[in-house]
Amino acid sequence: MLNLTLAAIAFVAAHFLISSTGLRPRLVVRLGERGYAGLFSAQALALIGWMAMAFRAAPRDQVLWMLPGVVHLTLTLMPVILLLAIGGIAAPNPSAVMMAAPDRAWQPKGILTVTRHPVMWAFGLWALLHILANGDLAGLIFFGAFAVLALAGTLAIDAKKRRSWAPESWQAFSASTSNLPFLAIAQKRTRFDWRGIGWKTLAIAAALYLAIVFWLHPRIIGAPLL
Repeated sequence: MLNLTLAAIAFVAAHFLISSTGLRPRLVVRLGERGYAGLFSAQALALIGWMAMAFRAAPRDQVLWMLPGVVHLTLTLMPVILLLAIGGIAAPNPSAVMMAAPDRAWQPKGILTVTRHPVMWAFGLWALLHILANGDLAGLIFFGAFAVLALAGTLAIDAKKRRSWAPESWQAFSASTSNLPFLAIAQKRTRFDWRGIGWKTLAIAAALYLAIVFWLHPRIIGAPLL
């Protein structure tokens, strides 16, 4: 369990200590934006690999809770999570790496009307559901690292853009979007843009969901869902 804990700490710390501090701009100057992105992605994948191997080797007998119906809850919410992820990857997002700041006339489209950080929320919700579904200490450490990184990462990204963008860019971005999903819609600062999400995104998310349930999860993860 110590190996898993160290891997989880290293995974979270590496992201925040590099991308949210003065180290990032110094690396960008020396490596270039694309060089930095490549190096950052490589270290992230290496740390995820370390965590995954440590998770597989960790004892699973330290059960913390057993919640009835949590698998059904996960199966019900995963299509929404996949829609957030696929829609977030497809939608041009000003807060993404190497994207230009928005101008005053900018308005959110597609999944960005739900949240300005759809991919981060997808990972965060996925991790939280898997914490509940596993119910043991190893699962809490492994998936908790993803949950902390994703959900705290939304706040870190907002803080970074607020500092680095021109005030009018941040105002245009934050006034019409929300970090918390559906908050801007509930406050009538924007309207849900289903047409911007589109049937293609929905079809990809549905196909991926079926692939995960019937093939990927039982055959690769080794845990049947049905």
